[in-house]
Amino acid sequence: MQIDKITFNDIAIFHHEEEFSIFHKLNFTKTVGGKEWLRRFFSEPHHDLKRIIGTQNIIKTLLDHIDDWPTEITNGTVLMMDKFLDYNLDPVPQNPGPVNSALYKVLHNQDYSMLKYSVKHFADFYRGLKKLLNLLSSAELPQHLSFYLERVKKILKETPLQQLANTSPDEKFSPQQYLYYAFHLRGQYKSDTLELIEIFSRLEAWYSMAMAVKVFDLRFPEFIEQDEPYFNANGLYHVLLPSPVSYDLSLEQNQNFLFLTGANMAGKSTLIKAVGAAAFLAHLGMGVPAKSMRLSLFDGLLTNINVQDNIAKGESYFFNEVQRIKTTIYKINDGKKWLVLIDELFKGTNVLDAMKCSSTVIKGLIKIKNSLFILSTHLYEIGEELKKYPNISFKYFETNVMDDQLEFSYHLKEGISNDRIGYVILRREKVVEMLDKL
Repeated sequence: MQIDKITFNDIAIFHHEEEFSIFHKLNFTKTVGGKEWLRRFFSEPHHDLKRIIGTQNIIKTLLDHIDDWPTEITNGTVLMMDKFLDYNLDPVPQNPGPVNSALYKVLHNQDYSMLKYSVKHFADFYRGLKKLLNLLSSAELPQHLSFYLERVKKILKETPLQQLANTSPDEKFSPQQYLYYAFHLRGQYKSDTLELIEIFSRLEAWYSMAMAVKVFDLRFPEFIEQDEPYFNANGLYHVLLPSPVSYDLSLEQNQNFLFLTGANMAGKSTLIKAVGAAAFLAHLGMGVPAKSMRLSLFDGLLTNINVQDNIAKGESYFFNEVQRIKTTIYKINDGKKWLVLIDELFKGTNVLDAMKCSSTVIKGLIKIKNSLFILSTHLYEIGEELKKYPNISFKYFETNVMDDQLEFSYHLKEGISNDRIGYVILRREKVVEMLDKL
């Protein structure tokens, strides 16, 4: 799935403030390597159905064994292993015996303490991998997962690694054994161990995705294999909200454009971002925040939500809005299936100008039948002239005002909203009163 940096930011896949980041909320990794692989997965949503289904199957397999995931392998363990493999250690005897082992312990006391501590971490790591192999030995494994586990199995057959994997957590080693393992781990089996760390990091990223599915009760979407774009979700909500309201939403080729209206704070932006986040997670192979969801495979996801001006370049807000629309038209005019999400077109100009520009853009975009569009706007006036187009559906979020108190249902209704609550909010927040007293 094609997705650009602006879209990543718009739907908050990554965010420097963790509470606003979908990646952070769904991250259950414990190691740096696992987190890096998870970030890599999140940066590269799949573009073909085979890989999506493959990832779904991996996550489903790990879900069946989620509570038995080995706890021996911690971030501290992996960091210690990495440090030891690159540590400037005094040469270790190739064939340690009682005498040269005792001498090394005395003459290289600091290095001996380092390797002694490190070897125990290596034992924890190999033991954890062995437990993981045993855990999944009876499962019918997806091909991709099976490949990596077979590689782990093969490497762990090497004698020193196998010996460490078979140790008990409280097992004591002799100085001779410590030196034996240290010599082989830093020599012949260094590259094998680094490969195992990389494999485990990838496995942990998948485990994290499975944990997210379990913890947040995410549901695996069903992909429809067809040439026409399709999106149908029941009970869809935004994964970042602590107490979300769910939506039912459906778009298909014959009605591929949703014209969304409603007052400020009514829920328009949240719905748009929820759709974007769910479509994104679906193309990762993850579960989605919905009771159920069916969709076609999309070639790209494109948003126009948080447009910014650029003072350094002398570019106004409106100019950058125009440039983003220009980019959108250029990208989606390729005959492929795109999901396009637009929140409040042309906020950077006056109302009359915004109405004319918005109407022109919408009438142009609806010519593209192979993509789905959701567009939110305050400009309900242009809705009437758009009703003659059969592929546009109209929904709104209702706002009720009682004694300057606002009530938001956050439920989608059929039609167009003409709610205007700006002055109500101004009055409710005592701004009008403060101005009167000036």
